[in-house]
Amino acid sequence: MDSAPQLDDIEAAAARIAGYIHRTPVHTSQWLDALCTAQVHFKCENLQKVGAFKARGASNAVLSLDDEAAARGVATHSSGNHGAALAMAAQRRGIPAHIVMPANAPAVKKAAVESYGAFVIECEPTLAAREETLRRVAAETGAEVVHPYDDARVIAGQGTVALELLAQVPDLDVVVVPVGGGGLLAGVATAIKAMKPDIEVLAAEPAGADDAFRSFGLGERQPQSNPQTIADGLRTALGELNFPIIQRHVDTIVTVEEESIVRAMRLQWTRLKTLVEPSGAVSFAALLEHPERFRDRKVGVVISGGNIDLDHLPW
Repeated sequence: MDSAPQLDDIEAAAARIAGYIHRTPVHTSQWLDALCTAQVHFKCENLQKVGAFKARGASNAVLSLDDEAAARGVATHSSGNHGAALAMAAQRRGIPAHIVMPANAPAVKKAAVESYGAFVIECEPTLAAREETLRRVAAETGAEVVHPYDDARVIAGQGTVALELLAQVPDLDVVVVPVGGGGLLAGVATAIKAMKPDIEVLAAEPAGADDAFRSFGLGERQPQSNPQTIADGLRTALGELNFPIIQRHVDTIVTVEEESIVRAMRLQWTRLKTLVEPSGAVSFAALLEHPERFRDRKVGVVISGGNIDLDHLPW
């Protein structure tokens, strides 16, 4: 699948990965509803296998490979969650996984990747270094590259989040999704607009890593240069395959400040009683920073992950 995935691709992915992932719950809080003056439904992908939605796309990609391709293994670059997800999926299929990780990736995420038996290759913490190292590793090993977000198989797998959410809460007014590389956003937006086009799809991005926001506004992909945010999973550049999908199916993109991300994390930890990482808190931060957009509406908030380095909490 080289072109943009459609609803039937996402439905096929859901069937393919059903025995390999969790159907994650939707949590609510009356206290947070009152704070936001909205009905907020949190889709808890922080409770997914490997602690993030990435398990969906990685599993779909690995399970889509024929036996000959699978035997050569898989490779990717990742700051952590996709790497762990691909390593887990590869381990379950009994094939090798090679994960290129930036040297400054959180220790908890490196440990997670290694725990699934993957080979970790460290590189300089730049996107160029990650991509060049991945090219070298793939050439040396013959492994199938499974890009963390710019891969139609991955996008289709991430879109299964929306299938579940709409089955759990069918009458939403708006769904808020964090955006980094755009795989989750592209998959979710594709599914929602195919099933319920009246639901607004809104993306949230850190102001310090706002290439998707700028790209969406200007109508042309903009570079991600020197991103500065605690949301380490959202420092990546917007994917080439994802951008036209996002242009077609996403209604708007907003940015959030670091203070809002930290506040969202604390509220989700203390009021929702759920462990959320900074990247996973960005979607809820949009409600805190832009309350007028959500007032008196039924809101689906995708919590994308919950892998925290406890030695580097932002408070």
